Amino acid sequence: MHIEIVTEEFTCEREGLDIRGIQVYPKGGERCPIIIFSHGFTGCYADLKDFCTVFARMGYAAFAHSFCGGSADLRESRHKSDGATTEMSVLTEVRDLLAVKDYAKAQSFTDESKLVLAGFSQGGFVSGIAAARSTDVSKLILVFPALCIPDHARRGCLGGAPQYDPLNPPQILDCGRIKIGRKFHEEAFGMDPYLELSGYKGPVLLLQGTCDSVVNYSYAIRAKEEYEPGQCHLQLIREMDHGYDENMQESLIASMRQFLQERKEILTIRVILTHREESAQEGKRTIKLFFTGYCETPYFRGTILPGACDTQEYEGDDCTGIRAEYTLEGLDCANNRCKIHVVNQKGSDDWEPVIDTDSEALSWLSEEKLTAVLEHSSDGPTVRIFAGKDCAQRI
Repeated sequence: MHIEIVTEEFTCEREGLDIRGIQVYPKGGERCPIIIFSHGFTGCYADLKDFCTVFARMGYAAFAHSFCGGSADLRESRHKSDGATTEMSVLTEVRDLLAVKDYAKAQSFTDESKLVLAGFSQGGFVSGIAAARSTDVSKLILVFPALCIPDHARRGCLGGAPQYDPLNPPQILDCGRIKIGRKFHEEAFGMDPYLELSGYKGPVLLLQGTCDSVVNYSYAIRAKEEYEPGQCHLQLIREMDHGYDENMQESLIASMRQFLQERKEILTIRVILTHREESAQEGKRTIKLFFTGYCETPYFRGTILPGACDTQEYEGDDCTGIRAEYTLEGLDCANNRCKIHVVNQKGSDDWEPVIDTDSEALSWLSEEKLTAVLEHSSDGPTVRIFAGKDCAQRI
């Protein structure tokens, strides 16, 4: 169903500084749940316009803003908020985000009882702290959050600046695209990032690449452990660096959608491509990708049997259909040997796998409406299969 959306620029204020941003929401009179996106170091709200548009079409009132003094000099002035970069720090950005949150809650088209914070890199760290200092955040999404910032300050390499003495830092740190002040360093130097995050008690989604050259994935693993048991769902994404391409953006959005719909990841299948076959006839092409792989989750542990194939149909350059079919064999959650047969095809929004199994403990999968997220990598995707939030009660 097509949803008409409204896209507007907005301005709000923090301590006399103008914060500029964008708000995107469905056209109509109903109040919408709120999602606020926060950009990373040197970014601006324009970086997140695509995310706002996608989530507005899902029914959210989506906001993105530029942090005061947080955007690189080369950014367009209309996309930047007030404030000097040398006055910006993690904690000034927390205050910016809290001001934007109050602004978003006050709008006539928003439902203030349903509020999500979603941040990338430094914006993820900021979002985590802001959530911990609030009582009105329903859910929290952290995408490669820069929990390394305090360690980088203590090592004297904050923001990619040339090495400096962390006990006697210069007044100005030249980080290339941006200059930051000693204030940023001094605040970060004494921070415990995990203690800063731990005050938040709501659901958390943490998306982190295993090949992140800025934030080692060990920070995300530690963060998950610092939250309450079962509170944080961590997805380690193979080959993702500190950023994302078009395919990865699509999978990030799909994972966020599963989280916001309170769906639970039940099967994580690591696909390893082995070979391909291609044929063509009368302008139509068929590509068959054969693969092996394995699954290791609390619900099932096993391997993909021979014959697994992903069939892709093309007319010219247009893909007209994709269908993956494969069988896993292994042990179910009751430790009984079983098989799981999977057929996975693309639905209107999500991948929609259909499962048939001879496992008594997992027989409910045959009746469940399942969805899937594909995370692409060079030698084959990771397939994450999700079920409704009550699935844990079925076993």
